[in-house]
Amino acid sequence: MAIRRAKISVIGAGFVGSTAAHWAATKELGDVVLIDINDGTAKGKALDLFEASPVEGFDSTVVGGSDYALTANSDVVILTAGLPRKPGMSRDDLLAKNAAIVKECSMQVAKHSPNCVLIVVSNPLDAMCHVAQDATGFPRERVLGMAGVLDGARFRSFIAMETGTSVEDIQAFVFGGHGDTMVPMPRYVTVGGIPLEQMVAKDRVQALVDRTRKGGGEIVELLKTGSAYYAPSSSAVQMAEAIVRDKKRILPMAIRLEGEYGVKGLFCGVLGKLGAKGLESIPMLELNADEKAMFQKSADSVKELVEALKKLTY
Repeated sequence: MAIRRAKISVIGAGFVGSTAAHWAATKELGDVVLIDINDGTAKGKALDLFEASPVEGFDSTVVGGSDYALTANSDVVILTAGLPRKPGMSRDDLLAKNAAIVKECSMQVAKHSPNCVLIVVSNPLDAMCHVAQDATGFPRERVLGMAGVLDGARFRSFIAMETGTSVEDIQAFVFGGHGDTMVPMPRYVTVGGIPLEQMVAKDRVQALVDRTRKGGGEIVELLKTGSAYYAPSSSAVQMAEAIVRDKKRILPMAIRLEGEYGVKGLFCGVLGKLGAKGLESIPMLELNADEKAMFQKSADSVKELVEALKKLTY
């Protein structure tokens, strides 16, 4: 009997989407579908990527187009569609424009893959998770935001630069919304098992926290005409891999909280365990007073975006 391969669909064939398709195909997570409103762009990038498979030696089919029927029965859908940030533009500025795009894409995803796990990458991410869940009607276990893996990866990268150690030996994560109020958690950072605060002076730890909060903006300012795509796409694919391979990984991600950490009805970044059916559980940490205050401030920022969403017609 033939074994069914996993199917990963990526919505949006821009830099983030096409790079996500690349990571997913080369990791052989399953067969990959690339969807974009521009039919030729999606077909061309998909064909180009598939033509690399004999050279790179990966055995994943890659197809593209504008017809969501291609995505039917996907196991995981990575939603990257939307306008990118530009210099001087906050994530909040993207709210109205991207809400309409994410709503339409999410409805199409639910129509063709009603049992998939949806990973949202579009910005402003926490708000777009709300749009996606409302449009799909999926339970919270199957609508997740990518940002925590990305913000944690940036934090880990900056710690590696500071300490001169391998990124492989650094464990770090970030809580809260994906924006300037995010909450890097230095108290829980270890470098080869050694607490960060035993290796790095307090003022340098704070500098690493500040740089992490501004990590996306740093890339935007350097690029001038776009935003980050290598790290965001690889972060989304790490989540997809945990799902299709049922890895039971504990990763930071945007989850709709229903009372955890004192927050109800909002998507906010915390640690979650990912497996074949999506979110399996939320491991709870004991936060100190400062961490609680910063997390609540971040949740309040997300709430403001959600309240702004309610006033929009999209």
